[in-house]
Amino acid sequence: MQRLRQIGWSLGLAGAALAAEPQVVNGLLAIVDREVITYKDMMQYIEPAVQTLMRAYGNQPEVLRQRLQEAQREGLEQLIERKLILNEFERSGFNLPETLIDDRVKARLRERFGGDRAAMTKTLNSQGMTYEVYRRQIREEFIVSAMRAKHLGADIIISPHRIEQYYAQNLDKFKIKDQVRFRAISLRGAPQRSSEAAQKLGAEILVKLREGTEFGELASVYSEDEYRSQGGFRGEKERHELRAELAEVLFALQPGQFSDVVPIGDSYWILLVEDLKKNFVKTLPEVREEIAATLQAEEQARVSKEWIDRLKAKSFVRYFRT
Repeated sequence: MQRLRQIGWSLGLAGAALAAEPQVVNGLLAIVDREVITYKDMMQYIEPAVQTLMRAYGNQPEVLRQRLQEAQREGLEQLIERKLILNEFERSGFNLPETLIDDRVKARLRERFGGDRAAMTKTLNSQGMTYEVYRRQIREEFIVSAMRAKHLGADIIISPHRIEQYYAQNLDKFKIKDQVRFRAISLRGAPQRSSEAAQKLGAEILVKLREGTEFGELASVYSEDEYRSQGGFRGEKERHELRAELAEVLFALQPGQFSDVVPIGDSYWILLVEDLKKNFVKTLPEVREEIAATLQAEEQARVSKEWIDRLKAKSFVRYFRT
């Protein structure tokens, strides 16, 4: 019952956010062959997304309304696709051994409930769900996943030529204005120590640096922040990600150079620039994997759409919207 109340709460809030929108006739959104999809089906399906949107945009009514509309459209299409795929499975005469589903249910029981069947039953009851409905959901998830894998094929291979072509046509996506990779030793000032004491400690560290002691080694001993265990390493940052005072010092240094003791806020810093890039474009080797992943996702989306379109063409799909 608790789960049903949560769903009711989300439906009520979403309904309020969409109160100005036209209402769906009799709550019927679509028919797929002989099965119906209702407004309630769709809202229950997108309920996790609704709660996330409420938390993110609860104080922005217009943005919330637009995001809820998008979630509803996407949720309805996903439900239609799901029914098309399940119907195609049945039409194709595929056989799914029920022992396979039993094994999947047992695996879920172990993973989510530690093998405690009573705990699983109690949780399902709190969500207004029976064991049989839960098992059917797992069966449908398995079928949809298996059918997508069968029709979308194995991993799509993207040729080097396509990657190079995408890179050449989308250079703006790989432009970085200013970027620095650096380490830092951060010393606390007041009230932990006076300005004079912090400056004195910083000067002692600088002497050790000039004598050739590794910056990371000194940072692991002296730095008084959470980066101490990493030898003061802060990673790669773009200028806009940095505090203005830090950026001013860092971008005035050359790779391999370290700064004097710099007071910033209540702390005192010694900075080392490991690498510095200004107004540059990432090279093809740097972004090759990123581009390949993008093109693979685009190709999978295209193949998936073509498959769903074919299923729609040989099925009866009717939308009911006002």
